[in-house]
Amino acid sequence: MQSANMLLRKIVRSSVLPFAAQHGIKKDLFPLSRTLSLSLCLKQDKSCEPSERLDLDEWKKVLKSGLQEEVSETVSKPKELSSLAAARETLEMWKLAGRAVPENISEEQLKTFMECPSKSAKKKYLKYLHLKELHKKNDKRKMEEKRERRLEAQASKTDETKKSPFICMWSSTMDKAYNWRAAQSMIFGQPLVFDMSYEKEMSVREVTNTVRQIVLSESCNRRSVDPFHIHFCNFKDDSLYHREFLKQYSEAWDKLLITVTDQCYTEIFPKDKLIYLTADSPKVMKTFDHDKIYIVGSMVDKSIKTGVSLARAKRLGLETAALPLEKYLLWNTGAKNLTLDQMMHILLTLKDTADWKKALEFVPKRKYCGFVNTPVKELKKTLDLINTLKLGKGREEVQKQFAKSYPKKYKLK
Repeated sequence: MQSANMLLRKIVRSSVLPFAAQHGIKKDLFPLSRTLSLSLCLKQDKSCEPSERLDLDEWKKVLKSGLQEEVSETVSKPKELSSLAAARETLEMWKLAGRAVPENISEEQLKTFMECPSKSAKKKYLKYLHLKELHKKNDKRKMEEKRERRLEAQASKTDETKKSPFICMWSSTMDKAYNWRAAQSMIFGQPLVFDMSYEKEMSVREVTNTVRQIVLSESCNRRSVDPFHIHFCNFKDDSLYHREFLKQYSEAWDKLLITVTDQCYTEIFPKDKLIYLTADSPKVMKTFDHDKIYIVGSMVDKSIKTGVSLARAKRLGLETAALPLEKYLLWNTGAKNLTLDQMMHILLTLKDTADWKKALEFVPKRKYCGFVNTPVKELKKTLDLINTLKLGKGREEVQKQFAKSYPKKYKLK
């Protein structure tokens, strides 16, 4: 009898319990194994001692340990979910504390936030996400405002055209006239070259600014009385310049009345007729020459890289010139570099009127104090003379010099 009970215990412990632990059915097998063992004991010998029966407390301990292992396995699976939830709770607490936290954050961003090695790194990452979210919101708001303004402008235009059909006819005829002038300039006009070989010296933002200025220059040239024949030289397909022009013009890019080529200007025009306009040139431009071909570097640089265009012109053996800004303007602050559309306005005015005062009105007024009729060097001489007069040294001699060099209205009393 004892041997039978021991054999039953061994069978249950070796086969039934591991099977139940694997399949998670410990609770169902516990009463079944207990009833089997008790029924066998009662059938074979009703006068069994308590020591010979199965120890039910030990069975309970074994089953409870198995259940705890099963619970630990189930807890390890949603561990990541609980950590993500804890990270979200910390973000909510930081948001309530007034820290820079993004409003919407994805699971990938949360995982990267949890992988940050220190608290300061986590703060910096959250600040970066917050600023990125603010920039997106501002861009969206600006786009909506721009769209509203565009719709209002379109509505006002439609109202005006409905009121007066003459305006629509006038705009269409003026466009035809401008296009006719641009077409005539491609045959008979004076060439003006834009050097498009500065893409490597600029960032993407600077290239976009350059293209915008060239677009303004082209529209200004098309509306002038005697437009230039614009050449885009050293222009490469699928470059940053090309992509930005396609964004600005879209379908009108192929209809522009300009010459676009990947050749250098020295291969198209003779070198003795080319003049490279650069602010770094030691030679000052005195008059506008209608027989020359002027070259403008298509470059906008925030850091003001001096000498880049001058070095390029010297390598090619070209003549250079700078605008006479100091001769006609009392320069105040800032560099003497002008934007491309300002250069276009100045060259068109010089071509039409040959008046430097009218042409240099397109220079921003924040950069100079006013115009001068005489060069700045002579004005410095007069200031020196006035200082000597104040000091009382050689008053009569200074008055004679002053009377000889300047008219009567500037005579000292």
